[in-house]
Parts: sequence; structure tokens; C-alpha cells
Amino acid sequence: MKKRDAFAKLPSVDKVMSHIKIQDLLNDYPRELVLESIREVIERKRQEIIAIREEDLHSFNIQEDVLINDIINSTKNKFQLSIKKVINGTGIVIHTNLGRSKLSQNVQNELIDIAFGYSNLEYNLSQGKRGSRYEHLVNIIKRLTGAEDVLIVNNNAAAVLLVLNTMANDGEVIISRGELVEVGGSFRISSIMELGSGKLVEVGSTNKTHIDDYKNAVSEETKAIMKVHTSNYRILGFTESVGIDELKAEEKFKDIPIIEDLGSGVFVDLSKYGLSYEPTVIDSIKKGADIVTFSGDKMLGGPQAGIIVGKKEYIEKMKKNQLTRALRVDKMTIAALEATLRMYLNENDAIRNIPTLRMITCSLEELDRKSDILLNKILSLKIDAEIKKERGVSQVGGGSMPLEKLDTYIITIKPNKFSVSYLEKRLRNSESHIIGRINEDKYILDVRTIEKDEFDFIIKELKSIFN
Repeated sequence: MKKRDAFAKLPSVDKVMSHIKIQDLLNDYPRELVLESIREVIERKRQEIIAIREEDLHSFNIQEDVLINDIINSTKNKFQLSIKKVINGTGIVIHTNLGRSKLSQNVQNELIDIAFGYSNLEYNLSQGKRGSRYEHLVNIIKRLTGAEDVLIVNNNAAAVLLVLNTMANDGEVIISRGELVEVGGSFRISSIMELGSGKLVEVGSTNKTHIDDYKNAVSEETKAIMKVHTSNYRILGFTESVGIDELKAEEKFKDIPIIEDLGSGVFVDLSKYGLSYEPTVIDSIKKGADIVTFSGDKMLGGPQAGIIVGKKEYIEKMKKNQLTRALRVDKMTIAALEATLRMYLNENDAIRNIPTLRMITCSLEELDRKSDILLNKILSLKIDAEIKKERGVSQVGGGSMPLEKLDTYIITIKPNKFSVSYLEKRLRNSESHIIGRINEDKYILDVRTIEKDEFDFIIKELKSIFN
């Protein structure tokens, strides 16, 4: 067979378009998308012919059903959302790459109502006139934190930017060198501060900063002192820092506002549940911080948002800042955040119903029971692999509690007839998009971050791969 004969076997676009399965496909998908898939699949076949040697062309054949199925699958893939639901088997609870905190199922109905209908986003129902979108969150956050006022923007970096642009524009902001952190995506607190139009005044050293360092840095240009909680790293050993209460007690700072960026805000004292103490938003307010900023989608367990709480006089100025409109949140964020915060009115409800808190505080006994269920389901498949239940370590993640190691149980799978990397790739690209990890040539699933109702999806994909 000559190559021209092989090329002649390629169907025309018109012929493929007339196929009954493609006609059915056109009922559900845009014509241009189907045409694009047809041309791409035919071109791939054309490239195969070009690459193959003429003496091997006798084995070349075009199976119509395979060609049509390739076109159908290509069209469906093009039409799917790029962002997909995944199963998190990594054991990292607040996984930045996987969307950070999961929202509670209790939030779902509220979100559906708001998303698919009109809402009183900026309409005051009691007064029958225009209202503020931020009013929906003010009362509940004031109740939970004891703050005088509240403002919500689209993330914590935006919150810090707005605070500094409002309170320290063309002035100086004093900060300890040990608190000049870098957060995810190479964003540095120093860069955000500079964007806020304030001049950064660094004091102390990386590991030690004293009250005198702050006192010596104060000038007529000082507009604020900033404290940054180092939530994504720890300096251990020979260290010293100055707390908010110590700064507030100093007479020299009585007219200088204290700003604290908590990064990952917490409303619950997690030390009660066997974890390390992490400063809560309430603690910061009680110690005298004038403004506190934190994230909504980390330890709080809600949607992405930057939450600003503190003195009313400063927040009122922020509301009038032109940046606020550019950084504002939408109705979905407001609804999801309010529904999440509502659960904090009862701490037990928050621990039980907010996935982030539930996963972080889950007992080793409960994880033991969960892992037995998943292990037995996998063993029942009788797949050709070495399968074990082992002790492991989970992480909080999201730049929160970096030293915290959470004891857990993991299921390890080591295939006998193909590589662990092949298994990882197949599970990652499966319909369920299962994300695990590899260690010591074993595929690992950490049950801490896998919901029980996701077990059957894992079983289905393993069965498909090993069969």
C-alpha cells in the first residue's frame, strides 16, 4: 500500500458529519465544536500516516467506530468545564491547589437560592430602599469577634492593601523584620505594603525584636504599627517578639493604630481539641488591635474572602476608599460566608459541620474506622496489587499551623504489573479525578481528607484500571 492509498481511506468531514452518531451529537453540542473535533481527529490520523513507514502500511487501517468514538469523546471534553470536582486523598486539609477549604453541605441550599434568583444584595427590605451589600455580614461578625465594625473584600491580600492604603497612605508603617512573610504565589507582605502607598520601616532582627526597636522607629510620619502572624512558618530557638498588648500599653504608641494580619483567621481555640494554640480573632481584638485582617477560606472554612474587623472610625474610612469597589465581593461569597459564620454561633455545630474543622479535629479512632472501611472495599476487588493500611501524617495546609503534624491512617497500593506513577496518572485523569500522593514507590490515600461517600468512586476507578 502506498501512502496516497492510506490518505484516500481518510473520510471527508462531510461524510463524518452525516454519520448517525454525529447527527445525534449535534443535538447536544454546538456545530462548530463538533466540526473542530472532526478536523482534529482526521488530522491526527493524517499525521499517523505521515509518520509510518511505507513497508508497514499494510497494517494500517481506519476503524470507523473508533474514529467516531474519538470524535464524540473529543467534543465532550471540549464542552466540559475546565474546573472540576476532585477527590482529595492527599491528607492536606486546606489544599491551596485543590481549592482550599471545602464549604459545608449546609451552605448548599442557601447558595442555590441566591445564585438562581434575585436577592436583596443591596436592598434594605425593612426600609424599602437601597442598602449596602456589607450589612449582611456586619452583625454576625461583630457578635463572633466583639469588633466595632466589619468590611469584606475578595481576599486577605486585598484586605491588607486596603487597610494600609486607607490608614498609612504617604506615611510610615513600622513592622518587625521577623514578620515580613511571603505567602503563596511569591506574594510578599512587604510588596503588598508598598502597594498600599505606605513607607515600610523595618525594626529588630529576623529572630528578635524588642519594644525599644519600635519606640526608636516612631516619628512624626508614623501612621501605624503592623503585626503579622507568621501562620505559614515558625522561627524556633533564640527568639523574642513584642505582643499587641505590650504595644498598646506603651504611652508612646497611644495615638498610633495597631494593625494585625492574622493570615489564617480562627474563631475556635483549637488547643481544646489537642492541636497547638493558634491566636483567635477574638484574642487579637481583646488585646487591643485596632484593625485585624484574615482569610475566609483557610481555617475559617468558608469561601475566599478577606475579612477586616476592628475600630469603626478606621473601617468607615475604608468604606469610602475608591479601592473598596474594585475589591468588593459578590453575592455568592456573601451568602456562603454568612451561612458558614452562622454555624460558629454554636461551637459544636461548627466543629461537626464545617469540613475544615471536622477534618482537622477528627480523632485517630474515627480515622481508624474509616480506613478499615476503605481497605475492605479495596481488598474485595482482589486486584493484583499489594494493599496495606498504615499509620501516616496529615497536614493542615494552606499556610496554616506549619508545625502541626496530624496522626492519620493511610491506604497504600503497590501494583504488581505496572508502575505506581501509571496508577497515579490514571486515577488523576479518571472521571472522579482522584488526587493522591506517592511515597516509597507506593500510592497513598489518606482517609482524613476523603469523605465516606467518595469511597465507592475510588473503588469504581480502581476496578476499571486493574481490570
